[in-house]
Amino acid sequence: MALSRSRFRFLSALFVAVVFGLASASEVASAEKQGEIHVATKSGQHKLSVEWAVTPSEREHGLMGRETMAPNHGMLFDFGSEQPLYFWMKNTPLSLDMIFIKADGRTSHIERATTPFSEDLIPGGEPARYVLELVAGSAERLALAPGDRFAIPRH
Repeated sequence: MALSRSRFRFLSALFVAVVFGLASASEVASAEKQGEIHVATKSGQHKLSVEWAVTPSEREHGLMGRETMAPNHGMLFDFGSEQPLYFWMKNTPLSLDMIFIKADGRTSHIERATTPFSEDLIPGGEPARYVLELVAGSAERLALAPGDRFAIPRH
């Protein structure tokens, strides 16, 4: 079995980090699934770093158990196509702003300051492809509003 150079580097970094206790395997793996997106709002252009949640298990786990998150950082859930989306806050200690985004990058709904640990369903309204979770208060700080456009690279 041949390994690509990038795969070899990733596996080497993972081995070193786990063996020497520098990082957990999930931290190294999630670093490979990070990226950057941009949004234009009435307050200007904003750059956000994101962790991608693409697989069913990544989307299911989301930010469960996360107690802190940096400003201008979030988790971007990609469902591959537009569909009705519902979220909840089970096992999530952070209050979050959830931004529902259409396939074309247009914001369709914003759920502000969700309740930590709640099992109440949070509907996204009209079908969306993406959900961006940011620390509560971020949507207001960035002046996000329905209709604002995100530039999301293909992942």
